[in-house]
Amino acid sequence: MDVGFLFDLRNPARWERPWADHYARSLELCEEADRCGAGGVWFSEHHLFADGYLPQPLTFAAAAAARTRNVRIGTAVALPALRAPAQLAEEAAVVDLISGGRLELGVGAGYRAPEFALFGADPGRRFAETERVVREVRRLWEPGGVTPRPLQDPVPLWGGFYGPRGARLAGRLGMGLLHISAEVFRHYRVGLVEGGHDPATARVAGLLPVLLADDPDAAWHRVAPHLAHQQDTYRRGSVEGTGRPVPPPVGIGPTRERRADGPWGALEVMTPEEAVERIHQRTEGLAVRHLVFWASVAAMPDDLVVRHVELVSRRLPPLLAAREPARA
Repeated sequence: MDVGFLFDLRNPARWERPWADHYARSLELCEEADRCGAGGVWFSEHHLFADGYLPQPLTFAAAAAARTRNVRIGTAVALPALRAPAQLAEEAAVVDLISGGRLELGVGAGYRAPEFALFGADPGRRFAETERVVREVRRLWEPGGVTPRPLQDPVPLWGGFYGPRGARLAGRLGMGLLHISAEVFRHYRVGLVEGGHDPATARVAGLLPVLLADDPDAAWHRVAPHLAHQQDTYRRGSVEGTGRPVPPPVGIGPTRERRADGPWGALEVMTPEEAVERIHQRTEGLAVRHLVFWASVAAMPDDLVVRHVELVSRRLPPLLAAREPARA
């Protein structure tokens, strides 16, 4: 498996820097990840977040593609239900061409009511629309569809789903599963069979909520306020526009927590040596291709981000490789 970084471009008011500077700095971090030998940079999508969560991942992916040479350029995830198929097919093709064939297109169904309202889309049809758009994008990438076509044939597709319904959809469509979970993987394999795909073609990628640091306890105290902001916005976002009550703020204590697997899980701050065992626990039995880490948690301090990128890109891969014989 290779290692990469997920960028959401949050810029919360409490730590806000000028937006142009924030975007420029994020592109510099993409270049740094590329220089350090990371396997990928990935970009996520949300709309109408007060902290400016990245709304157009493929636009930013095109800029990152032009500034890098080796990393895979991924979306984790883009939301097909909010796009016309031709738009998504063309945007993705352009990124693939700019990158020289490095695009990994991850898609998800979405869940936030305000986002669907913004685009005039029906959240009740998000899974059906996701399937429809993905199938149509594939058709449009064939000869006679959009021009120019992507460089890769096929472009790797990933389904970022956290429940059984979405996992089976990813399998039926023959996509990779963009979620590291043994339980969800079971449903994904069922979907592969339903779609007439060989289960041996199963492939997994996904976010591991781990931050690497030389001194995890010291780093935790500095990251905790940023993590609280991140978790609070996700919790509020899940109920906005639904009429359900807004959950109370998350309480992030001074002690690092280690909790069970979940859609995101709780952030764990570790040394690279500590992280190796955690990674193998989470990926055991899964055909993981891409292991993704947050690049930054809600605009956390730059020095922590830079060191995290260095440790993930340079220190972690040889430790993972050395651990492999022990699994045989």
